[in-house]
Amino acid sequence: MSQPGIPASGGSSTGLQAQNGAASASGSPYTNGPVQNALMSSQVSVSQGYNSQLPGSYPHLIPAKTLNPVSGQSNSGGSQTVSPLSNYQGPGQALYGPPVASHPVTPSLRSGPSPQMPLPTSQNPAATPMPSGSFLPGASVSSPSNWQYNYLSQTNHCPRASSQPTMTGNTNLMSPQYVSSGDSSLQNNIIKSGIISNTNNGSMVVHNNYDEIEGGGFLATSQPTTKNPTMSRSVGYSYPSLPPGYQNTAPPSTTGAGLPPSSLNYPSGPQAFTQTPLGANHLTSSMSGLSLHPEGLRVINLLQERNMLPSTPLQPPVPNLHEDIQKLNCNPELFRCTLTSIPQTQALLNKAKLPLGLLLHPFKDLVQLPVVTSSTIVRCRSCRTYINPFVSFLDQRRWKCNLCYRVNDVPEEFMYNPLTRVYGEPHRRPEVQNATIEFMAPSEYMLRPPQPPVYLFVFDVSHNAIETGYLNSVCQSLLDNLDLLPGNTRTKIGFITFDSTIHFYSLQEGLSQPQMLIVSDIEDVFIPMPENLLVNLNESKELVQDLLKTLPQMFTKTLETQSALGPALQAAFKLMSPTGGRMSVFQTQLPTLGVGALKPREEPNQRSSAKEIHLTPSTDFYKKLALDCSGQQVAVDLFLLSGQYSDLASLGCISRYSAGSVYYYPSYHHQHNPVQVQKLEKELQRYLTRKIGFEAVMRIRCTKGLSIHTFHGNFFVRSTDLLSLPNVNPDAGYAVQMSVEESLTDTQLVSFQSALLYTSSKGERRIRVHTLCLPVVSTLNEVFLGADVQAISGLLANMAVDRSVTASLSDARDALVNAVIDSLSAYRSSALSNQQPGLMVPFSLRLFPLFVLALLKQKSFQTGTNARLDERIFAMCQVKNQPLVYLMLTTHPSLYRVDNLSDEGAISINDRTIPQPRILQLSVEKLSRDGAFLMDAGSVLMLWVGRNCGQNFLSQVLGVENYALIPQTMTDLPELDTPESARTIAFISWLREQRPFYPILYVIRDESPMKANFLQNMVEDRTESALSYYEFLLHIQQQVNK
Repeated sequence: MSQPGIPASGGSSTGLQAQNGAASASGSPYTNGPVQNALMSSQVSVSQGYNSQLPGSYPHLIPAKTLNPVSGQSNSGGSQTVSPLSNYQGPGQALYGPPVASHPVTPSLRSGPSPQMPLPTSQNPAATPMPSGSFLPGASVSSPSNWQYNYLSQTNHCPRASSQPTMTGNTNLMSPQYVSSGDSSLQNNIIKSGIISNTNNGSMVVHNNYDEIEGGGFLATSQPTTKNPTMSRSVGYSYPSLPPGYQNTAPPSTTGAGLPPSSLNYPSGPQAFTQTPLGANHLTSSMSGLSLHPEGLRVINLLQERNMLPSTPLQPPVPNLHEDIQKLNCNPELFRCTLTSIPQTQALLNKAKLPLGLLLHPFKDLVQLPVVTSSTIVRCRSCRTYINPFVSFLDQRRWKCNLCYRVNDVPEEFMYNPLTRVYGEPHRRPEVQNATIEFMAPSEYMLRPPQPPVYLFVFDVSHNAIETGYLNSVCQSLLDNLDLLPGNTRTKIGFITFDSTIHFYSLQEGLSQPQMLIVSDIEDVFIPMPENLLVNLNESKELVQDLLKTLPQMFTKTLETQSALGPALQAAFKLMSPTGGRMSVFQTQLPTLGVGALKPREEPNQRSSAKEIHLTPSTDFYKKLALDCSGQQVAVDLFLLSGQYSDLASLGCISRYSAGSVYYYPSYHHQHNPVQVQKLEKELQRYLTRKIGFEAVMRIRCTKGLSIHTFHGNFFVRSTDLLSLPNVNPDAGYAVQMSVEESLTDTQLVSFQSALLYTSSKGERRIRVHTLCLPVVSTLNEVFLGADVQAISGLLANMAVDRSVTASLSDARDALVNAVIDSLSAYRSSALSNQQPGLMVPFSLRLFPLFVLALLKQKSFQTGTNARLDERIFAMCQVKNQPLVYLMLTTHPSLYRVDNLSDEGAISINDRTIPQPRILQLSVEKLSRDGAFLMDAGSVLMLWVGRNCGQNFLSQVLGVENYALIPQTMTDLPELDTPESARTIAFISWLREQRPFYPILYVIRDESPMKANFLQNMVEDRTESALSYYEFLLHIQQQVNK
């Protein structure tokens, strides 16, 4: 089913590919289109990106490079060309078919047994054999240093919908050839259908896919790039010289417990700046011989200095850039790279044994965001990069792209600055002063008129579902937040319920009450009265409210135990496919009827044996339906409220491939589990009222020479590097892996740009662009120096989830351990000048072993029988879909002592004083029986009260006379009229405010059943099935010093 503007192929799981050799729409590709009027208005509120108090942009010292016509390489952000597009690229899936680079990377594989971690004596080592630990699924070779980060080592981790043969070698014959400009006869070889969107005379043609709208990865004009590969360094302008000194003074960030958005002091507002041309003779030699801050180069022996955890939230490293460039850079909360100093060559990257990748939080809620309304969005004519602070202006009329180095003309209307009202200063425009910016997109960025906000709710009403009582909570939340749903006068809403049959609700204007329509033929689902089932919310609000009030009572007497989830999803898809929108599905059990029915696969006794864990879907029904949904701009969010095994590994695919989210409430019950009820209500409030983007696509571009090869997150990869996001929400994170495809020796800086094109709930087409700039380095020491240990851990976690699914859990665990061994071995052998006994690490990686040990103990990867399968799968879903800051908190929680909170060092937010206690190491050694300790584990807060805790805390904060009177199931602190109570509640509220999910607070006594969970998070201590931090360090040292 297709609609105007959407290609008919978009709807089916076989239709999103273009045929090999399909002719492109026209000969001369898309430019910015004819422009009538200049800048219409500029609503500039300002960015929360690193200092937007910006002196202008800086020109680059970069030779213009040519694109090799036969290299098969994409220029769109260095993304990988792949084998035929019929191969579905799922999230986290590696793209096959490496481009033919001038120096192909050959992974060095060494055979030999993988070093096994010693197991605690309580565990039988023979019971869990440790297979190879490389991230090379299918490879029988293994070694301590065999987690290859380059693209050749990746593999496809999910079943493909296509039967196309997989090609892992030189796929030149079948991969899309990104043709160099100039030869129009070659243009027809571009595989993407309809990629080129202008005719030769410059008039617009109808776009027929999202790829061309956002601008594909190809040289887009018949005008050749400047062909001067031997250009000397003194040509054009250069960057100002980089000062000596690696700035270790990181700006505030909400990493860890973090600071709230309002306290981020990234000043903003463009400042006047005159760009001065700097020749190469102004460059100092500081790039190659940086006189770096001694702290950064400090070598640490972790066996002697184990207490390396900072007492304040860990800040990301600051790239070693000239301060004028750095203050224009993107806020690391939005865009982070695992290495803040990019290695010059793939060989150098391989030598460092560190993964290169980006972590993004592209739609994050921002306090300030510059919004530009203009008839012209200035982009590079070759690679379609949006103009940004890191381009260089050769003069007033020409700018050079910082990704492909093409020289572009400055359009006439860009010469006028709407902020200063001055003509002739293009480098002072907000687009060139802000690394994060949002454009109001003109009509050429639309395939069809912007869709209305459409919300469809699908409720399980089987006996099991009614028993949990969830409908009361959900319907009440909807009633409370109906007026706050993002949208406008066009907002549509609808409801479907199901058990063994499917029930629709006609909400037609004029009815006195909602009308229920039952479809019992679940084998061939049809939509009765489709025009009255999705209705305008404003026009039918009273009927909607009536339905929400009566729904919870309608099924109270039901004896229907079956669940036809698959047919209900098919019906919902048919109902929504003409418009697109958001489907919210509430399910409480394993689907038992019709298509998509599942059988229980979990055997409690086998929870710990890694080989038997069912991490892969048992059917491809949910994935295929998700791909259909994606093609019609429908995203599916799954709320699983179940005490029983529900096969989240299979059900989760419906959200994963449609860019939805999974919410999981194990053992939800309105009476027996009141804290889950509170959690669902709080999270639903956020879910229903938060910002939403519809019919979105996202593309990540990077400087020529770099290549993106694997994506992680919830989406569907369309046409090699375009992420299809039917919905985008502010709480979703994404990650990508990269490689250095061509040497960057002529380049001192590289840039990365993400562009998210979406429809707002108000029906505006918008483009949010983030640009990050980083230095290129040529020595191993500099690579290690700029390592971002949190970003590295986050990317490794994503890779390990894929590895668990494609190989096994033990493989993934081994590969995580080997990642530490490999990088520290590389540091010891290549970067350390004098060999010393002990475990020597660079200061930047001082927390790397600790974070990897924390990952091994995280629910996704831990061994032991206490992890229920659905809980493990949910933890893996969270790894793939959470922004880094939340992922790190669930992996390595923050521990605070809170019985002695004071105003010393407190921060002030909106007239509230928020105490800032020190972060403690996660070890029982740090606890004392006379104190109270709060653990912030992201989705849960645990307040452990020691047996001898002071009477002051008990009475002034907990409101009890003595320790014995603390209730066993206490989940709220009383609001007492004491300064101690005010401080504690202010601190806990502040922690909660900064995250999209609602962490429940558990107050834990010594004999409380929750104490085991509290101690489980003490990652530095030994458990039945895992080493202590010190034992882990000894194991790492033993392997590194081999």
